[in-house]
Amino acid sequence: MSLTLVKAWGQAKARLQAAGLNGPVIDARLLVEAAADATRVDIVTDPHRLLTAEQEATLDSYLSRREHREPASHILGRKGFWKIMLNVTSDVLTPRPDTETVVEFSLREFPEHAAWSILDLGIGSGAILLALLAERPAARGLGIDISEDALAVARDNAAALGLASRIALLRSDWTAGLGENLFDLVVSNPPYIANHVIDTLEPEVRDHEPRIALEGGPDGLDHYRVLAPEILRVLKPGGRFAVEIGYDQKAEVEALFRAAGAEGVQTIRDLADRDRVVAGMKKALETAV
Repeated sequence: MSLTLVKAWGQAKARLQAAGLNGPVIDARLLVEAAADATRVDIVTDPHRLLTAEQEATLDSYLSRREHREPASHILGRKGFWKIMLNVTSDVLTPRPDTETVVEFSLREFPEHAAWSILDLGIGSGAILLALLAERPAARGLGIDISEDALAVARDNAAALGLASRIALLRSDWTAGLGENLFDLVVSNPPYIANHVIDTLEPEVRDHEPRIALEGGPDGLDHYRVLAPEILRVLKPGGRFAVEIGYDQKAEVEALFRAAGAEGVQTIRDLADRDRVVAGMKKALETAV
């Protein structure tokens, strides 16, 4: 007898739970929805709908991949972030709720109809910049990444969200080749994990995320040492910045930005109440009285 939606969900939860995975309820539902071409509403309103044999086989394949610690976002090829849905591949970091702290802070800093110019350093899937552009219709952005494959993912996401006309993408090593005083806002989620720590991470990260997006050097701070002065260089006077950090890097990253001349340096905590974003501004031009 074929599986119903509700029974498929229950069995999927049990399989993922038995495999010792975190978040089995949500992952199971997402995988059932994708395999059965169903929505969350379908599971509630039509729980006894039968899966076809092909859908059952697809679900079994998805669950097997998840049991082997492949991230659900890679199996599904997509991940929700802020208020947008993004295509995700193994060439980019899977967007995480922690990173929404960058978006939340940045949106507080400039009005809805301000025509701000935004730079996203290490754009990856496009999560931060595209979330900001979706909320601020007059803003425009430049996304930079060293990976051509990551830029391709960001390009696809921009097109899918109808934002391609307001974003430019550039393959570069951080700010190399950019002039000075160009942007009102600079955002970044740079690699910040100490190299020796990566092999101790969960298999979903260690084995499936791009190493180039994780490795922050011996102490995890290599990229901030480069970025702090460079971000200040490309910001307009009075411009803002917001960069994601590891939960234990507040003091070091704040010090790097203060040494580079940043003002109003502060650290914002994420929803789990951990230090997550260092933010500040470039000194505004002096005005004659």
